[in-house]
Amino acid sequence: MVDKEYKKRKNAYEEKLKSMKTTGMTFTTVSGEEVKTLYGPDDIENINYLNDIGFPGEFPYTRGIHTNGYRGKIWTMRQFAGFGSPEDTNKRFHYLLDHGQTGLSVAFDLPTLMGWDSDASLSEGEVGICGVAVSSLKDMLTLFDKIPLDKVSTSMTINSPAAMIFAFYLAVAQKQGVTFDKLRGTLQNDILKEYIAQKEYIFPPKPSMRIIVDMIEFCKNEVPQWNPVSVSGYHIREAGSTAVQELAYTLADGFAYIEACIERGMDIDEFAPRISYFFNSHLDFFEEIAKFRAARRIYAKRMKEKYGAKNPRSWWLRFHTQTAGCTLTAQQPENNIIRTAFQALAGVLGGTQSLHTNSMDETLALPSEKAVKIALRTQQLIAYETGVINTVDPLGGSYFVEALTDKMEQQANEIFEQIDSLGGVIPAIESGYFQKEIADAAYIYQKAVERKEKFIVGVNEFVEEDKKIEIPILIISPEVEKKQKREMAELRQSRNQHSVEESLAEIRRASSDGTNLMPVLIRAANNYVTLGEMVGEMKEVFGTYQEAAVF
Repeated sequence: MVDKEYKKRKNAYEEKLKSMKTTGMTFTTVSGEEVKTLYGPDDIENINYLNDIGFPGEFPYTRGIHTNGYRGKIWTMRQFAGFGSPEDTNKRFHYLLDHGQTGLSVAFDLPTLMGWDSDASLSEGEVGICGVAVSSLKDMLTLFDKIPLDKVSTSMTINSPAAMIFAFYLAVAQKQGVTFDKLRGTLQNDILKEYIAQKEYIFPPKPSMRIIVDMIEFCKNEVPQWNPVSVSGYHIREAGSTAVQELAYTLADGFAYIEACIERGMDIDEFAPRISYFFNSHLDFFEEIAKFRAARRIYAKRMKEKYGAKNPRSWWLRFHTQTAGCTLTAQQPENNIIRTAFQALAGVLGGTQSLHTNSMDETLALPSEKAVKIALRTQQLIAYETGVINTVDPLGGSYFVEALTDKMEQQANEIFEQIDSLGGVIPAIESGYFQKEIADAAYIYQKAVERKEKFIVGVNEFVEEDKKIEIPILIISPEVEKKQKREMAELRQSRNQHSVEESLAEIRRASSDGTNLMPVLIRAANNYVTLGEMVGEMKEVFGTYQEAAVF
């Protein structure tokens, strides 16, 4: 409670404000939320410290899931990498590991993301362009050549064909003699956000959910250190959502996966500790920090109180953070180094367990080696020179941050109620609810930029006309596609066609009768069945998805 003297002084302060000049800028968050000139005890008087904030490593984990924060372990520095052929990306992996990176993060090209082989007609012109081309076990073996899978943690940004790509990875482990229980890493594998934001889907929502539940069940039993789903708000934010929409939609997707697994008959404490999350770190410094803190609190409460999880690790929201690609500008690209540093710092102050920093040239092309190294050094400077890791949750107790955290939790709960009223996440997707809300938010922000209510340095303010871009960019040679096509032809000629046909029939049977698909796909991978062939069999059973237009 605030005392009378405080209220009196606060009123006097607010009277002074009325006569003060301002810059004329709009004082709102990036998401358009009003920000007061000053925050004080009255803004957090309804917050109970022990119940709502607490101590690090204790429920509800607002201040972090680990008792001693980064004193015990620095976040994983995981730079996204993947381009051209598997040989090209393997060289980049070794370069990053040699320069201090502590985990691998694989970017796949568009054909792979869509479940097409490199030699498919739809793949033409896209092979290796936005990531690495992987169409078979042969490609995956090359990608991880001389990288022992029991010694690294691997993240793979793959969604619709995640089960098939994971099968290739597991087959590589078998060939290396590494048992599945030694593997550590994460699959993005968040198909719900594909329907909501990124649009790289193949099958309809219900069979897609079945595949993901198969993968969670398989990992629970066979690959216990693996995170089979990284529920991704990153792409929701990149599509134009507000911070609170990103927060609420991401957690709603996560809860949908949890409910599907419970419906399958799994005990929540057997699988929930291995579900992770992936958030965007945008440019509004305090809004992003509050978002991360609110996410932990909401998740812990739901897992304990709604789903009845008893293991404290099931209450933990473990998350990876990537700086906001949508904020990078082609104009004055060196400014992107600075943007990324602030965004990375927000992720660290928000308590992320893993971090990717974007490279300055990513708005122009896949990052060059120099740009990647600067991005990695940004994380290392934050970790080892700024002192921000010395204390846990250093902004905890800030009147502004605590009030903003509380407000974001309240707004997220209101959005959960809206989703529930529509029948849940999948009905909300099918009705176009998410798509329309994000489009509206993106439109409002764009109009604010055009009216110069929001500034983007080098774009609508501090502009340098006709300034030539002088940073080197990575260009993927057309030879990559030609090489991949040649190797696909050789693979099809050299493999055992009888074993391939048997595997394809087994995939179709398992897709139809509900058998867990993962063991079937691993056998197919070892028989050198290609990604496109696996997907083709499953399309015959599941069909494909066509999004309804929403106006």
